Amino acid sequence: MRALPTDLVRLLTGDAVRPYLTDATETRGLRGHADAVALPGDAEEVRRVVEWCYEHDVPITPRGGGSGYAGGAVPDGGVVLSLERMRAPRSFEPLLWRCEVEAGMTTAEVRRRARENGVWLPLDPGAAEQSQIGGNAATNAGGPHAFRYGTARAWVTGLEAVLAPGELVQTSGFARKDVASYDMTGLLCGSEGTLGVITAVRLRLIPPPEVEIPVVAVYPDAAAGCAAVLRVLGSGLQPATLEYLDEGAASAARYDGGAGFLVISQVHSRADADGLREALAGDALSVVERDPVELARWREGVSLAVVAQYGGKVSEDIAVPVERLEEAIAATIEIGRRHDLPALSWGHAGDGNLHSTFMVAAEDASRTEAACDELFAMAVGLGGTISGEHGLGTLKDGRRYRDPALTAAHERIKRALDPKGLLNPGKKL
Repeated sequence: MRALPTDLVRLLTGDAVRPYLTDATETRGLRGHADAVALPGDAEEVRRVVEWCYEHDVPITPRGGGSGYAGGAVPDGGVVLSLERMRAPRSFEPLLWRCEVEAGMTTAEVRRRARENGVWLPLDPGAAEQSQIGGNAATNAGGPHAFRYGTARAWVTGLEAVLAPGELVQTSGFARKDVASYDMTGLLCGSEGTLGVITAVRLRLIPPPEVEIPVVAVYPDAAAGCAAVLRVLGSGLQPATLEYLDEGAASAARYDGGAGFLVISQVHSRADADGLREALAGDALSVVERDPVELARWREGVSLAVVAQYGGKVSEDIAVPVERLEEAIAATIEIGRRHDLPALSWGHAGDGNLHSTFMVAAEDASRTEAACDELFAMAVGLGGTISGEHGLGTLKDGRRYRDPALTAAHERIKRALDPKGLLNPGKKL
């Protein structure tokens, strides 16, 4: 590769590139290669890098915090374009319920600044201290609060982005209504950096909740727990979160409120808490309110607790219609049994989003490939999808589980916005 000029942007080469060759899939043995890492300080430097790479046919891998679980930031040669230096808050306007921040600001920092201004951003993906707001938009990140408040796209009102062959564009401003053009904001959200490089994000904000009341119910099995989830949905209540852990996950995470299948929910009013307890009560072994800080700390440690007990894991984030959740939970365990892999799951019950998990030592992660293929086919067979929130990245081949005509349409969009195929090549399609 012809060297990227150092007068365009700050560069890392040689051994300094190594930390940028992996993301959270490193435990699965996924490691890429790149010739250099570009560290732009502003949107104009991003534009110049994209322009140079397009002129010289050099692949570009946009990178946020490297916390993804699908290999979306793992490069396949060329230049890694890391947004980590671009973390300026361009505006916080609490009386207008909005802000604009550069793409490299971490999710946790955006949420902290919002709170300091008396407003709230419900977006809460995992690894908030590491993940960046541009990456959240690029993957349309979810999280527990997505059940009531929606994924990242619900909070993004507009983007600043660099499109090929090096054009800096604004997809939308702060207008509350805008149907004057195609929804480029929506197209870039969830595109995993394959259609453009997001440099700044405009966000909608709301008042913070007055209270946070978590309610945890324990059930004898998945059938009773999933029936309770459907009762909550049918009741018309709108809890902020509606999560589950199957019996294996709850045991591995050492839940101290009794053994069984857990349904964990949070509401933002006392009246909703009373209604939620009533909806969850049928067939429950117990229904209790928990301290929100204590429960949040425990919930964030579930994944690490599972790894600590079993020594390693491979998780996939399938999603199914919520009425098929019980079937998907049972099928996850059965698929693991067929492949001699202990299996369990937890996830976002209200969204039908499972983190289906096969327990295996890191050095044996390849053993799970056939099991994951079965898992994806099962999800699609139940009317669902192979990814609810983590994306496809390098690890998942969407063409195998998507209508061929739809795949062809996706490919036409890719060619229109990235005719040379240099933006995060090999990802999404």
